[in-house]
Amino acid sequence: MEGERGNWFEYIVVGCGGIGSGAVYWLSKRAGSKVLGLEQYKLGHHNGGSQDHSRIIRLSYSDHQYTRLATGAYSCWREVEQDSGLQLVHTTGGINFSRKGGIGETIVNRYAESMKKCGIQYERLDGLRLNYRYPQFTASDNYVAVYQQGSGLVDAALANAVHIQLARKYGATVLEETKVEGMKKTEDGTIQVLTNRGTFRCRRLIVAAGAWANEVLDSAGVSLPLTVTQEQVVYLGTPNMKEFTKSKFPIWIYHSDTGLDLYGMPIHGNSGVKIGVDAGGQTVTAETRTFIPDQKRLKECLDFLKEHIPRSLGPILHAKTCLYTMPPDRHFVIDTCHRTNYPEVVMCCGAGHAFKFASVLGRILSELAIDDRTEYDISGFSLDREALTDPNFKPLFQLGITKLQEAKL
Repeated sequence: MEGERGNWFEYIVVGCGGIGSGAVYWLSKRAGSKVLGLEQYKLGHHNGGSQDHSRIIRLSYSDHQYTRLATGAYSCWREVEQDSGLQLVHTTGGINFSRKGGIGETIVNRYAESMKKCGIQYERLDGLRLNYRYPQFTASDNYVAVYQQGSGLVDAALANAVHIQLARKYGATVLEETKVEGMKKTEDGTIQVLTNRGTFRCRRLIVAAGAWANEVLDSAGVSLPLTVTQEQVVYLGTPNMKEFTKSKFPIWIYHSDTGLDLYGMPIHGNSGVKIGVDAGGQTVTAETRTFIPDQKRLKECLDFLKEHIPRSLGPILHAKTCLYTMPPDRHFVIDTCHRTNYPEVVMCCGAGHAFKFASVLGRILSELAIDDRTEYDISGFSLDREALTDPNFKPLFQLGITKLQEAKL
């Protein structure tokens, strides 16, 4: 290791996945060489929840706090694209749809209401109009949908790499295979970060460690009631590729009445269409998870496509697992650890739906670390909300659903 001077940084980021790489990038734009990013695995690893060909980005959300934040997400990705010269966001249009008459329709309506409240243009479609616009869907008149033209996908793996490469351009140091084992606060208020490669010191520490968040935050007296699940997606080699390119086919989310949503994307990054079940996986830990796809979930996806998007079917090209790390209310956590006397530590949990926001969340974390404030509204994401303080709070993971609606499932 280098001497004590070489181990000092103004800002250290723990975890260099989607959100963490974004924080390293936005910090480095303002603080240059005073920034250190620490990643416990090799960069681009597949052990967490950030690495894949594509992730959905959308202005359509059932909660206006995310709908508003999504505008900032698009803006931040555009700035990263301009900085790198690489396209990261691909606009395809997006569909939220469900059967009529159930909780799924209520969720679709909430998406529409949230967009209306935030002044975002959208279009309501019945099943027949959905089928007319996108004949790939076999939806009958027994379906409802909303269409938002700005939806699309983010090239996730490329975005992570671009964040890190640009951060290095601005002078940041990024260390791979450096596992954080704890932290200590010194008498002068600086933070010692203990790792398998020695001790680093900083003025502000950002924790974006995903499924490992509590392991890192434990030293700061913080333990979040997080549920980690093993999720999966599958890519199918449809023979009808022309019908499922980004110019012909939208991203889509199907809101069910059973508590689970399915989602999919057009071809990007390989030759297959993508489908997955949102928050439907088994509860695991970062240590007990496997990389073996769940055959039951796989069958659910194939059965859904047979009924709703049959021409997308084809041989399985690749089935991939990842981790969701979710608070009980499925909302982000963005706060400092000031309640446990660690105001120098800033943390973020993306709740299993954050990649579309990865860059703007990185910017928010950088602003909290440097300025002690952010221009974005994060009032709903604090550590002292009921879902994180009430041990009897019942987890609710389906986005867009209320406690009352859940009771009817």
